[in-house]
Amino acid sequence: MFEVVIGLEVHVQLNTKTKLFCSCPTSFNHKQNTNTCPTCLALPGALPVLNKEVLHKSIMLGKAIDATVNQTSFFDRKSYFYPDSPSAYQITQLYTPIVEHGTLKIDFEDGSHKIIRINRAHIEADAGKNIHDGDISKVDLNRAGTPLLEIVSEPDMSSAEEVTLYLKKLHSIIRYLDIGDANMQEGSFRVDVNVSIRPKGDEKLYTRVEIKNINSFKFIQKAIEVEVARQIEAWEDGLYEQEICQETRLFDQVKQETRSMRGKEEAADYRYFPEPDLLKAIVTDEMLQMYSKIPELPDEKMARFVSEYGMNEYNAGVVTSSVEMAHFFETMMEERISAKNALTWLTVELPSRLKGDVNITNSPVDAKKLGHLVKRIEDKTISGKAAKEVLDYLMENVEDVDATIEKLGLKQVSDSGAIETICDAIIAANPDKVEQYRGGKDKLFGFFVGQVMKESKGSANPQAVNEVLKAKLG
Repeated sequence: MFEVVIGLEVHVQLNTKTKLFCSCPTSFNHKQNTNTCPTCLALPGALPVLNKEVLHKSIMLGKAIDATVNQTSFFDRKSYFYPDSPSAYQITQLYTPIVEHGTLKIDFEDGSHKIIRINRAHIEADAGKNIHDGDISKVDLNRAGTPLLEIVSEPDMSSAEEVTLYLKKLHSIIRYLDIGDANMQEGSFRVDVNVSIRPKGDEKLYTRVEIKNINSFKFIQKAIEVEVARQIEAWEDGLYEQEICQETRLFDQVKQETRSMRGKEEAADYRYFPEPDLLKAIVTDEMLQMYSKIPELPDEKMARFVSEYGMNEYNAGVVTSSVEMAHFFETMMEERISAKNALTWLTVELPSRLKGDVNITNSPVDAKKLGHLVKRIEDKTISGKAAKEVLDYLMENVEDVDATIEKLGLKQVSDSGAIETICDAIIAANPDKVEQYRGGKDKLFGFFVGQVMKESKGSANPQAVNEVLKAKLG
């Protein structure tokens, strides 16, 4: 009966060394109010100077989303008062942003795709941070003046699933380009969701509600589902116009509801006007050419993995979903191992051993070690079962793969003479089962294999054991 209309505003903190308009560092977790100066504190007489690195990173994003990069853009002043904004205004780009008219493709599990239009990506200065401690509120201005790119989509998404796919793809692109760390917990990738509903087939855009300050993909999805249910209920009860107004709401994770934060201001409320203290921002032909040369992006890497390693699209999508995992996989493949085995050990065996804050970026077993371990399975130095023991050991001890195999006595025996000796002993010890097997009980073959493996303490090459036993029992 209803369809959902969703547009997103994503604020990405750029990983420049210094702030947008001054030379203060942008480092996270420094002592409160130490990364400040007269400019980012908006003291009288202090003038902003544009950080050129921000233009470079904006060009890279524009290229990645196939957008127009405006070689001349302007800054505007947006007036509002918040306790964490010392100037009582924000410098942003309303009328002529640095990047316009891009697209981003999202991929569904069934192999279908959808193109989401991106209206703009504009540069603006971040505010500080309010810290609430009981009845006391404090302000930390270390973040004030940090460069942001606000990436604004068109209202092209129609479900929480599409929103999640869009955000994960955008997050991945930011990380691949290395223009920001996109850490949601630290606030360097912040999402505002604009949600409305309308009867199916109706082209009209109805009242949109903005949901702010959601810090995980899981909570974003739940917040949308909760808000859509609220709006549908109001419509069906005939209370849509009374209850649904243009406002900013917060998502309460405990109560699983959205609640009103403040009325949503219109553009006129912000009293925009051209920023008088800044010149226009110029992107030269040389800058455009230099910073349009961007790294291989997730979609391109996925296509290459499918072609180069014979992977299916789903597995290639898993491996390229993050730049860290893609680089880990490619380093493993330098050992000239099969992509199928590399994928299993990267996406199944290693993650099952990563606990707490340990992930593939700080794993005690790095890509080179894991690749070498898989190599030792493929060249039959050890069995797959023994390799799991080696991996367990390496997660707790700084050791070489080959040294660990020797130390744990897990080297696989492929010598036919040694295997024949064990097989002869097992056959001699079980004459009744030999007779039953030769009489047609084929399933007993597994018994003999198991006994040989037990006698060899798992070190015998299973393939060689099978061949020897077949010859001797046949």
